[in-house]
Order: sequence, then C-alpha cells, then structure tokens
Amino acid sequence: MAFVKLMLKFLRCERGSVESALVLLPLMSLFLIATQINVAIHSRNMEKVVVQDQASKKALTGDFEESDQFLPIYSPDPHQNLDLVVTTRESNVPRIFGDEYQVKVTGIAIVENQR
Repeated sequence: MAFVKLMLKFLRCERGSVESALVLLPLMSLFLIATQINVAIHSRNMEKVVVQDQASKKALTGDFEESDQFLPIYSPDPHQNLDLVVTTRESNVPRIFGDEYQVKVTGIAIVENQR
C-alpha cells in the first residue's frame, strides 16, 4: 500500500516539467532542421545519380537531346574525336515546412567519335 501511495505521489509531482519543456523545444527544432538538411542532400544526390546515368547512356547510344551541351576535348589520337556531353536537369526537392524548391544537377560523360 505504501508503494502505491509513493507511485501516485511521484506521478502527481510536476517537478521538472518546465525544464523538460525548455530542453524539448530547442531539441525538436534541431531535429527538424537536421532532418530537412538530410532530406535535401539525399534528394539532390539521387537526382545526381539519375542525371549521371542518363549522360552515360546518351554517350553510349548517341541519343542526344537539344538541351545537351558538347565540349570538344583534345585527343592525341588522330583517328579519334572526343567530346564531353553535359546533361542538366532541374527538379524539385521536398521541404518539411513550406514549398518545394528547385535544384539544378548536371551529369557528364565522354563521347568517343571515330574520325
């Protein structure tokens, strides 16, 4: 019986509530900020992987789009012409609070052309 009274007294005690609230609010804010940064970096990296894959496929197959850019690269071999294809893509990155924002990612690949 004494144990039950002690537990009830412990549960009714509000000591430490203010301190918990003062610690919990900044801690929750820090957690949400860290989560937002983590989501943004992960989304950007996933888009980067997709764009790099598209650039590599385009360099192998030769199916280029009008938005792709080509940069000539010097090749010491007289029978080979090298170009650098740059593929860009804009996509939306989700936010925990507020609207989405756009991020621009690029992928590059080398195209080997025979002369």
